Amino acid sequence: MEFDLVKVFNSEGQAPILLVCEHATNFIPALFKDLGLTPTQLQSHIAWDPGAIETAEAMAEILDAPLISATVSRLIYDCNRPPDSATAMPLTSENQIIPGNVDLAETSKQQRVTNYYRPFEAALSERVVLMGMPLMITVHSFTPVFLGEHRQVEIGVLHDEDSRFADAFLQQTLTDSRFNIQRNQPYAPTDGVTHTLTHHALPHGLANVMLEIRNDLIASPLQQQEMAAYLAKHIVLALERI
Repeated sequence: MEFDLVKVFNSEGQAPILLVCEHATNFIPALFKDLGLTPTQLQSHIAWDPGAIETAEAMAEILDAPLISATVSRLIYDCNRPPDSATAMPLTSENQIIPGNVDLAETSKQQRVTNYYRPFEAALSERVVLMGMPLMITVHSFTPVFLGEHRQVEIGVLHDEDSRFADAFLQQTLTDSRFNIQRNQPYAPTDGVTHTLTHHALPHGLANVMLEIRNDLIASPLQQQEMAAYLAKHIVLALERI
């Protein structure tokens, strides 16, 4: 590989918090020939979570926490999905066909699992062991309009079976209501979006949460810094509640 399979930012961070960004980039290795997509499609939210990695890195600096991120587009392999998920290598995204994922041979699928998912999975597992019992926070962004629906939620606080930290964070943010913050919106566990949490946090009893940020709120460096400061502040205060 001519690039790192996993990126670790602020590796020596001392906070008991592990940040994760599975959809950090729209990078597609040359051998995949852009999956047959246009430059406009590759810049859109179907290929990555715009603004998420910049916000997550700013959070990592403020919190002094390590951050693990994927280094290929979610369209090559969505590291927030298990290998048996139909959306791990999606055929469509927001009704747009992904030509390079159509009629994939089983051997090609397994190569992607081996080359892109397994290193990410291993890096997360190793970091959890190294850190002991960190709070796991995954950072995502979502599009303001999806399939013609305008989304009013601005920050989604998602959880699976373990709602300890989500409960504390939602309670804490009631003290600062500048954003429309909702539980399990714009996605819910039934949408299959909590794989990282269920695979890496729940089995170890780690407090965990998935933060979804509407991407028009983190479109500029200033917005990313401001959002990171807001989230970091309330993460620290929410930790005191659990």
